Amino acid sequence: MLKRSFTAVLEKNSTFCADFATEPYEVGWATEARWFVNVLEVGESVTLRLTAQVSPDGLYWCDEGSPPMEIDRRGLASMPLANFGPWLRLKGQLLDQPGCVRVLIYLALKE
Repeated sequence: MLKRSFTAVLEKNSTFCADFATEPYEVGWATEARWFVNVLEVGESVTLRLTAQVSPDGLYWCDEGSPPMEIDRRGLASMPLANFGPWLRLKGQLLDQPGCVRVLIYLALKE
Protein backbone atom coordinates (compact mmCIF):
# COMPACT_ATOMS: atom_id res chain seq x y z
CA MET A 1 0.00 0.00 0.00
CA LEU A 2 1.29 3.44 -0.96
CA LYS A 3 1.64 5.85 1.93
CA ARG A 4 0.01 9.23 1.63
CA SER A 5 2.22 12.32 1.99
CA PHE A 6 1.77 16.07 1.71
CA THR A 7 3.98 19.12 2.11
CA ALA A 8 2.46 22.45 3.13
CA VAL A 9 4.30 25.75 2.62
CA LEU A 10 3.33 27.79 5.67
CA GLU A 11 5.70 30.76 5.26
CA LYS A 12 7.09 31.86 1.90
CA ASN A 13 9.84 34.49 1.97
CA SER A 14 8.36 35.89 5.19
CA THR A 15 10.34 38.44 7.18
CA PHE A 16 9.98 38.48 10.96
CA CYS A 17 11.43 41.13 13.27
CA ALA A 18 9.56 39.92 16.39
CA ASP A 19 8.25 36.66 17.83
CA PHE A 20 5.71 34.83 15.64
CA ALA A 21 3.74 31.62 15.10
CA THR A 22 2.86 29.93 11.82
CA GLU A 23 -0.73 29.34 10.82
CA PRO A 24 -2.18 26.22 12.46
CA TYR A 25 -2.28 23.10 10.33
CA GLU A 26 -4.62 20.12 10.82
CA VAL A 27 -2.56 16.92 10.78
CA GLY A 28 -4.74 14.29 12.47
CA TRP A 29 -4.40 11.86 9.53
CA ALA A 30 -0.58 11.87 9.60
CA THR A 31 1.67 9.60 11.64
CA GLU A 32 4.92 11.45 10.85
CA ALA A 33 5.72 15.14 10.52
CA ARG A 34 8.88 17.09 9.79
CA TRP A 35 9.35 20.84 9.89
CA PHE A 36 11.77 22.29 7.32
CA VAL A 37 13.00 25.84 7.87
CA ASN A 38 15.10 27.53 5.23
CA VAL A 39 16.66 30.70 6.64
CA LEU A 40 17.28 32.99 3.67
CA GLU A 41 18.53 35.99 5.66
CA VAL A 42 19.40 36.43 9.31
CA GLY A 43 20.45 39.60 11.10
CA GLU A 44 23.85 39.82 12.69
CA SER A 45 23.86 38.41 16.24
CA VAL A 46 20.28 37.10 15.87
CA THR A 47 19.31 33.56 16.84
CA LEU A 48 15.97 32.10 15.75
CA ARG A 49 14.50 29.65 18.27
CA LEU A 50 11.75 27.41 16.85
CA THR A 51 9.44 25.33 19.02
CA ALA A 52 6.83 22.87 17.74
CA GLN A 53 3.41 23.35 19.31
CA VAL A 54 0.33 21.10 19.44
CA SER A 55 -3.36 21.74 19.95
CA PRO A 56 -6.51 19.64 20.34
CA ASP A 57 -8.65 22.18 18.45
CA GLY A 58 -6.42 24.67 16.61
CA LEU A 59 -7.25 27.41 19.15
CA TYR A 60 -5.29 26.70 22.33
CA TRP A 61 -1.62 25.74 22.15
CA CYS A 62 1.15 24.16 24.20
CA ASP A 63 4.72 23.19 23.38
CA GLU A 64 4.95 19.71 21.83
CA GLY A 65 7.86 18.59 24.03
CA SER A 66 10.69 18.18 21.52
CA PRO A 67 13.77 20.34 22.12
CA PRO A 68 13.59 23.64 20.23
CA MET A 69 15.77 24.29 17.19
CA GLU A 70 18.12 27.27 17.35
CA ILE A 71 19.41 28.73 14.10
CA ASP A 72 21.87 31.62 13.77
CA ARG A 73 22.92 31.35 10.11
CA ARG A 74 21.51 30.91 6.63
CA GLY A 75 20.58 27.44 5.45
CA LEU A 76 18.12 24.58 5.80
CA ALA A 77 17.27 22.91 9.12
CA SER A 78 14.64 20.32 10.06
CA MET A 79 12.80 19.00 13.09
CA PRO A 80 11.11 15.55 13.04
CA LEU A 81 7.98 14.91 15.14
CA ALA A 82 6.10 11.80 16.23
CA ASN A 83 3.19 11.24 18.62
CA PHE A 84 1.73 14.70 18.00
CA GLY A 85 -1.87 15.87 18.30
CA PRO A 86 -4.41 16.76 15.61
CA TRP A 87 -3.05 20.30 15.04
CA LEU A 88 0.53 21.62 14.65
CA ARG A 89 2.18 25.01 14.38
CA LEU A 90 5.69 26.37 14.81
CA LYS A 91 6.46 29.12 17.33
CA GLY A 92 9.39 31.38 16.49
CA GLN A 93 11.32 33.59 18.89
CA LEU A 94 14.06 36.02 17.93
CA LEU A 95 16.81 36.01 20.54
CA ASP A 96 19.49 38.70 20.82
CA GLN A 97 17.26 41.38 19.27
CA PRO A 98 17.06 43.75 17.47
CA GLY A 99 17.20 42.00 14.14
CA CYS A 100 15.12 40.18 11.55
CA VAL A 101 15.02 36.86 9.72
CA ARG A 102 13.59 35.93 6.32
CA VAL A 103 12.42 32.33 6.08
CA LEU A 104 10.61 29.63 4.15
CA ILE A 105 8.78 27.18 6.44
CA TYR A 106 7.41 23.84 5.24
CA LEU A 107 5.51 21.13 7.09
CA ALA A 108 5.99 17.68 5.51
CA LEU A 109 3.46 15.03 6.57
CA LYS A 110 3.31 11.29 5.96
CA GLU A 111 0.79 8.60 6.82
